[in-house]
Amino acid sequence: MLVSVVVPCYRSAKTLPRLVEDLSHALPDATTGFEIILVVDGSPDDTWQVASELANKYPETRALRLARNYGQHNAIIAGVRSAQYEVVVTMDDDLQHPADQVPVLLQALTDDIDLVYGVPKEEEHGVVRSFSSRLVKAAMASTLSVQNAKSISAFRAFRTFLRDGFDGLDGPHASVDVALSWSTTRIAQTTVRMEDRAEGRSNYTTWMLMKHALTLITGYSTEPLRLVGYLGFICAVFGVGLFGVIIYKYAVGATTVAGFTTIASMVALFSGAQMLALGVLGEYVGRLHSGSMGRPTYVIRERTDGDAHPDITTGTD
Repeated sequence: MLVSVVVPCYRSAKTLPRLVEDLSHALPDATTGFEIILVVDGSPDDTWQVASELANKYPETRALRLARNYGQHNAIIAGVRSAQYEVVVTMDDDLQHPADQVPVLLQALTDDIDLVYGVPKEEEHGVVRSFSSRLVKAAMASTLSVQNAKSISAFRAFRTFLRDGFDGLDGPHASVDVALSWSTTRIAQTTVRMEDRAEGRSNYTTWMLMKHALTLITGYSTEPLRLVGYLGFICAVFGVGLFGVIIYKYAVGATTVAGFTTIASMVALFSGAQMLALGVLGEYVGRLHSGSMGRPTYVIRERTDGDAHPDITTGTD
């Protein structure tokens, strides 16, 4: 098995040397060949200098430097699109994902599985952070219909052909896991050992996780627009019912204020009609939004023709 390890890097100048060294020791016994892709995501410290030195020191290591800080998922996608081998492993740069656990992921990536998530034996974050993380995963599971969302982690292994499913993915708000869910339902999880963060603090605060959840819901789902449509329909039904009540009261002489029947009827009918029209427009906007996300029509698992990429299917030139 040939493996490309993608590591998004931000403020990790102190941890990268140990990470690359550990991977260089752990991967030869588990793979027939590997590469390490360090994607420096506009880090303000000397992470790029360290990554460049490691790329010169270790032949199997490559370093990519993004023009600015785009975010973890965007950096991962940049690395995945640069991967040359048949399997991609993504992991953090802070040594929370031990290099000796990569073979555990690879063993779980059996012939009938395309994507494996490494799930920690114990929760490695605090109570508030863990709750926020579970909230994001719940949003992905319910609103976005992402299978196995509760098992999602940044420590994952998947077959490289899945990236064909998000060739059209662009824009500043990317989600690797949502994009992968577009390409496969053959997803599994395996228990791995996690370590404490070696240096500094996580850049993913509770507020950032909440913003990420909102971005996922509005950026990858039309459910909010559909809810407006449902609300419009309910308001329209209520308006028609209210119109009937007003006319009935007028007919039996229960209305004594001049002009009330006309004004109330118009408000009830036109308010319901406006909300219903807003819901219909929301459906059309939602369909346009879905079409602009770059969601694939299909994903090719394998090729046997001359257009196959030999470096991915066989790992050779």
